[in-house]
Amino acid sequence: MPTTQLSTAKLGRLVEISRELNSKSNVDDLLNHIITQAALLTHAEAASILLLDANTRQLRFKAASNDMNPAMKDIPVPLDGSIAGAVLQANKAMIIADVSRDSRWNQNVSDAIEFQTTSILGVPMHDVDRPVGVLEALNKQDGSFTDEDVETLSILADIAGVAVEKARLIEQLQQAYDELNELDQRKTDFIAIASHELRTPLSIILGYVSFLREEADPMMAEQLDSVMGAAIQLRSLIQDMLNLQYVETGDTAISLQLVDLVGFVRALSAKDETAVARQLTIMTHLPTQIVPVQVDPDIMEIVFNNLFDNAIKFSPEGGRIDLTVERRGDEAWLRLQDQGPGIPADKLERVFKRFYQVEHHMRRQYEGLGLGLSIAKELVELHHGRIWAESAPGQGSQFYIALPIAK
Repeated sequence: MPTTQLSTAKLGRLVEISRELNSKSNVDDLLNHIITQAALLTHAEAASILLLDANTRQLRFKAASNDMNPAMKDIPVPLDGSIAGAVLQANKAMIIADVSRDSRWNQNVSDAIEFQTTSILGVPMHDVDRPVGVLEALNKQDGSFTDEDVETLSILADIAGVAVEKARLIEQLQQAYDELNELDQRKTDFIAIASHELRTPLSIILGYVSFLREEADPMMAEQLDSVMGAAIQLRSLIQDMLNLQYVETGDTAISLQLVDLVGFVRALSAKDETAVARQLTIMTHLPTQIVPVQVDPDIMEIVFNNLFDNAIKFSPEGGRIDLTVERRGDEAWLRLQDQGPGIPADKLERVFKRFYQVEHHMRRQYEGLGLGLSIAKELVELHHGRIWAESAPGQGSQFYIALPIAK
C-alpha cells in the first residue's frame, strides 16, 4: 500500500488515543476502546479484534463493536484458509472489497453473529515486533476502504498491540500477586494451627518426662534426658512458629514500660533449663547501676529468648555464653557472645532474613527453622532499636542489641 499523508486532526486523534490506551490496565476495557475508535476513524459500520491463541495457533474473537455475540468467542478462526489468518501470516494489511467473492470468507461467522459483512479492512496487531492478532474494520459506510484507512488502522493496531500486551502482563502480574497472597495466608494459617495443636501434647510430654526424671535411676535418667532434649527442641520450633504468627498477623502493638535492662537480663538468663541440660556456663557482665529502657517486656522477652536459644544451639556442650549490658552514650547495649562455629562475613546480614540458615539444608548439623533471628530483628526495630552480628568462622559469634536509654 502506498504511504499517505494523514491529516493533522487524525494524527492528533491517534496521539490522544495512544494516551487513552496506555492509561487502561483492564484488557476488556482496552479492547472495547480500540474497536470503537477503529470504527470511528475508518467510518466503518463495525470493528472486531481477533487475538492469536498461543496454544492452538488459532485466532479467536476477543471484541466487536456491535455488542459481540457470545457465540463468536466459541468460533476458532484457523490461520490457513481465513482472511484474518492471511493478514496475520502475511503480516500486512489487506482490503477485501467484497467478501462474498473471496473463498477464505466464512459465512457461518456472519450467520452466528447476525451481522452481514460485505467488506473488510484487516491489519496485523503487533507486540513490538511479532504479530499477536488482527484488527478488522467491517463495511465502509461511504464507498470503499482507502489507503488512508489502511494507514490509520495500521497505526492504531500497532499502538493497540503494545497496549494490549502491557495490559495482559499487568493482569498476569496481579494474578500472580493474588496467588502469592493466598499462599502466604495458607502458610500463616497452617503455622497458627500446627503450633497451637502441638503445644498442648508437648506440654504433657514435658511434664511427665520431668516427673519421671526425678524418680529414675541413673541409666533411665540418661534416656529421659534424651527425650527431654528432643521435647525442648520441639518446643523451640513451636515457639518460633508462634512468634512468626505474632509478627505477621499484626499483633505487635507494643505497650512500653520503664524496664531496668540489667535486672531483665539477669532474670531471664537464670532460668533456662536447656543451658543447664547442655552443661553450659552462663557468664553475665552487668553494671551495678540500673540501665533504664522503654520496652514492651513481653516482646523483649521473645527477642532475648530467640537470641539466647540461638547461642545455646550453636555452643558446644560444656561451653560458655557471655552476656554483657553496658551504656554507650544515649543507648543501652546488650551483647551476647557464644563459642559456636561462627558466621562467614558475607552471611552476617543474611542470618536476619526469614528461613535463612548458613548451613545447606541437606547437610545441616543444627536444627531449626531459621526464624528466630529474623523475628528478633523485626521486634527490636519496633522499639526503634538496632540489632546486628559480628563474627568470624571458628571464633564464635557476638549479637548486639542497641536500645535508646529512657529519659
